Amino acid sequence: MHGQNEENERLKASVSCAALLERLPPVWRLDRAESTRRSLKYRRGPGEIVIVTHGGRGWWDPLSEAKGDVFTLVQHLDRGLTFAGACRVLRGLAGIVPVSPAAVRARRMATPDVPVERRWARRPLLSHGSAAWRYLAGPRGLPGSVLVAARITDAVREGPQGSAWFAHRDSAGRLTGIEMRGPAWRGFSAGGSKTLFRLPGGAGLLPRIAVCEAAIDALSLAAIEGARRDTLYAATAGGIGPATEAALRQVLHGLSADPAGVLIAATDADTAGRRYAARLQDMAAATGVRFDTILPPDGLKDWNDTLRAVAEVP
Repeated sequence: MHGQNEENERLKASVSCAALLERLPPVWRLDRAESTRRSLKYRRGPGEIVIVTHGGRGWWDPLSEAKGDVFTLVQHLDRGLTFAGACRVLRGLAGIVPVSPAAVRARRMATPDVPVERRWARRPLLSHGSAAWRYLAGPRGLPGSVLVAARITDAVREGPQGSAWFAHRDSAGRLTGIEMRGPAWRGFSAGGSKTLFRLPGGAGLLPRIAVCEAAIDALSLAAIEGARRDTLYAATAGGIGPATEAALRQVLHGLSADPAGVLIAATDADTAGRRYAARLQDMAAATGVRFDTILPPDGLKDWNDTLRAVAEVP
């Protein structure tokens, strides 16, 4: 037994979760745009995401409660694998250096390590007719009224090369990270953490929170609903990590004392969206807050697709 424990600890120390994802077929691919040195985002099929943390020693699934070390990961990927079988797989990967983390480190080294608050402060406020405004109002179809509201609340600023930057803030209003979207690019700020993008439809403690997956979807839903004054339009930038979960629980704690309080899952109409909504429902149930779901109409994937489809109707 002592020898078995020693081998288990050796395998945990010598097998990276990233190497396992890169080598175990069907292999996972790194989402470089949404990865940082401390948080590597891997994708496979639709709705399949794994985040590798702690220098390759830990992992978690942003669309479920699953998390752990390399042993729990290999059994998460192959549900029929016994512990002995997991050991056999991991022995073959001991000491293998994953390729993707090195690529992310090389990319990040070219970018100065500037705090997210300073990076945000250096960017211009969203202004009518700018490249970012044209991107949001043109290809994304967002109306001027919503863009003005986003400017007033400092939820959106202008990024480089016509991109738009969306603020993630904690419950105290502190900037924690920046979701970035452009005509042909997306990412999240290095050194920042995902909490919640927030666009309040009104003032004070709002009884209704609609949670979308991307900031552009939250803005799109606000446009479709006429920016309801009782609603906080929010987005998580995909998945629900520890900091996002903490931010959501703080909002739900405030709603739990209000009989009108309700959490709306406004997710994409796909497998990942259904898993995402189920996670939100569990959080609402745990805090005693009413829960509801709204989905884009049949044939449309997300709320920005819906907004643009509505605009095309004569």
